[in-house]
Amino acid sequence: MLLINGSSRSDQTCPGEVSKTWRLTKIAEQVLSGAGVAVDLLDLSKLASEMGRVIYPCKACVSTAMPLCHWPCSCYPNYSLGQTGDWMNEIYPLWVAARGVMIVTPVNWYQVPGGLKAMMDRLVCADGGNPDPTTTHGKHPDEAKALELKGWHYPRHLAGRIYSVVVHGDVIGSETLRRSLSDWLSDMKLISAGSLAELDGYIGYEESYALSHQALDRDEAFQQDVRTAATTLARAIRLQAEGKFAQADAGLKEAVEK
Repeated sequence: MLLINGSSRSDQTCPGEVSKTWRLTKIAEQVLSGAGVAVDLLDLSKLASEMGRVIYPCKACVSTAMPLCHWPCSCYPNYSLGQTGDWMNEIYPLWVAARGVMIVTPVNWYQVPGGLKAMMDRLVCADGGNPDPTTTHGKHPDEAKALELKGWHYPRHLAGRIYSVVVHGDVIGSETLRRSLSDWLSDMKLISAGSLAELDGYIGYEESYALSHQALDRDEAFQQDVRTAATTLARAIRLQAEGKFAQADAGLKEAVEK
């Protein structure tokens, strides 16, 4: 499964210390590994701490025509602009290989941190993207529009994977962001592991930032809720593998797929 640390803060850059998100991610990793789940840990803080690590922005090909948005994204590398080394080339396979996904993230002004948002934007191709670039002969808008107007089938390339979301804040926005992330994952037809796998809360509410790690140390309840979220996800992954994870909407489709 894929475990994602969404924070940009780390002890490898000017903040000078690990993030609370990283600590919570490691708690989840310990639980998942202990449950026999193989974990790929995606640490998005590397975007701020490693030379050359980059996720390039989405160019919004999908807004021209869905078939113009290739799965996986073919917009990079762009050698003429020096846009090479796109980390998404390594991240797409992690999502494809995962039976489950767990995102642990802080709130930045009611939103996800920039690195996590960049990855989310580049995953638009997972929700209806064209798996065969030859049908548009690369990036030919007229051909893509013609394909869409014939009736595009909007393949959901990550559908059926199980997810968990953990969002924490210090004053504002954690519940809103948790709902937004859950909506995003559900829109791509991933499946929630359960209510206990979707967690939001506050650590050191309105307390000093300088004491935030001590606040996390004291907050054993939130730490336990993270363990419960990870355990719920591990159980759901196992039940799905055994064919025992029931989906009431299995085999059904939306009237309009878009």
